[in-house]
Amino acid sequence: MLNSQEVRSIAPEMDSLRIGMGINKRDLSKPQVLIESTFGKSHPGSVHLNKLVEVAKNNFNKLDVEPYDYYGTDICDGQAQGHDGMNYSLVSREIIANLIEIHYKATPFDGGLFISSCDKGLPAHLVAIARLKIPAIVMPGGIMGSGPELLTLNQIGTYSAMFKRGEITEEKYNFYKENACPGCGACSFMGTAATMQTLTEALGLALPGSALLPARSKVIEEYAVRSSEALMTLIDKGITSKEILTKEAFENAIVVHAAIGGSTNAMLHIPAIAKQLGIEITADDFDRIHREVPYLLNVRPSGHWPADYIYHSGGIPAIMNKIKKHLNLDVITVTGKTLGENLEEFNAEKSYQVFTSMNKNVKEDEVILNVDTPINESGSVSVLRGNIAPEGCVIKHSALPKTMWKVQLTARVFDSEEDAFNAVIEKRIKPGDAVFIRYEGPRGSGMPEMFYTTEAIASDEKLNSTVALITDGRFSGATRGPAIGHVSPEAASRGPIAVVEDGDIVDINIDERKINVVGIKGKILSKEEVVEIFNDRMKNLRKHEQKFKDGVLGLYTSNATSGIEGGTIY
Repeated sequence: MLNSQEVRSIAPEMDSLRIGMGINKRDLSKPQVLIESTFGKSHPGSVHLNKLVEVAKNNFNKLDVEPYDYYGTDICDGQAQGHDGMNYSLVSREIIANLIEIHYKATPFDGGLFISSCDKGLPAHLVAIARLKIPAIVMPGGIMGSGPELLTLNQIGTYSAMFKRGEITEEKYNFYKENACPGCGACSFMGTAATMQTLTEALGLALPGSALLPARSKVIEEYAVRSSEALMTLIDKGITSKEILTKEAFENAIVVHAAIGGSTNAMLHIPAIAKQLGIEITADDFDRIHREVPYLLNVRPSGHWPADYIYHSGGIPAIMNKIKKHLNLDVITVTGKTLGENLEEFNAEKSYQVFTSMNKNVKEDEVILNVDTPINESGSVSVLRGNIAPEGCVIKHSALPKTMWKVQLTARVFDSEEDAFNAVIEKRIKPGDAVFIRYEGPRGSGMPEMFYTTEAIASDEKLNSTVALITDGRFSGATRGPAIGHVSPEAASRGPIAVVEDGDIVDINIDERKINVVGIKGKILSKEEVVEIFNDRMKNLRKHEQKFKDGVLGLYTSNATSGIEGGTIY
């Protein structure tokens, strides 16, 4: 790719047009860098990012570098929940990545600083960085604090279901809603936003300690300054994202994902990022690594503490130091040094300037547990296969009671989340049921989250340890409880999930990583008998009519890969 000065020599209009923007002749000869952010009045994770953009711009000017701020605002999964807006969530990752590619390649720069916080904006930045193979660094946009009584947004789905069942008053419900987001930044639990900030640092694309900083703080502004300086070092040394994003770096991210009990959505994003570099990361890589790495992070939704406590416990380097033996320490990072060197040199008190415990009654190892006293001896996710999901499906087994690790359930089948949700709320789902939600995969409806149905199940004491939800859709990073997603092939692609019927007996075995229909109409049958019945049902299965025929969802649902492959259109 041509650099900024090479392009100037063959595109003389560029000087004229930039002078028309108020850039003087001397500035044109400086290094030219792109600042790409998801800033916009779209949600708390992006509304504050322009402050970091301005801090970075000011420092670039001091470094005698000309910065250009470009924007591709992301949407909020939380605000898209419960209506058709959620269908646009995963496709937004693809569109923002495409927009950044256009921004960078239409008018080439010498490198880029990427500022984002949340569920799809940050993965989109990572996809674009991998695709462009440029000197690049990510400045994560930080995290909000928790509300009264450690209230966090992931609890609202539970309180909503409780209110609908008449278990709490409207006054109490409104109090929770009005206090769950006390400020800007990513939501304060280990959902997809916090997971992807963490994994960005684990990949080596963000400075040590830069993930999950308090969103409104001097320390995050200082990190924006350091990130702008680090970008210039990358440019000077010619270190690009291709040198940083190696197979070993992706494996490091999965190791950290296991240790933090990260969102299952990372299993969509990490393969999509790696794919841009011709690196194959599969769901089996997650399963394999999660078997070997202890789960240490006592943070919601599976743990106790809000995610802003991670910063006060030493940040992501504190987690990585505890699992050091599982990491590839020789990989290069945006510091120009190896991961091992970064971890040796990182000092939380020095890096964070002010380093005090948030609560004197909370010890650091209560938030980030030690490897000899982990939450689980192994990580948090498993990949299951069987006649329902021959290509695989995903479960966060750390959220399952042990009684659900080997179980047989009776299928209750729905072709949309709305119908399944109503069945749960109206108490038509009984203990021992397996709730199937299909035609919600990438080619079905864009792969929305099944958040409200999972919360309705998880918040019901009669169902949360006796019922499983199985879907070709995906889950919120806030999801807890017995939820199995990314079933592939999906129903819209004539996957076997499309021919499961009410009354089929479903066998789930987490230890053996299996999920199978083993009986029909309540009667256990042989494997061969089930295959024969499934084949007959498949012959009679009507061709799926594409739900979206135009617009961006028409484009996405016509071309997307399966959930187990990352739900990408590339």
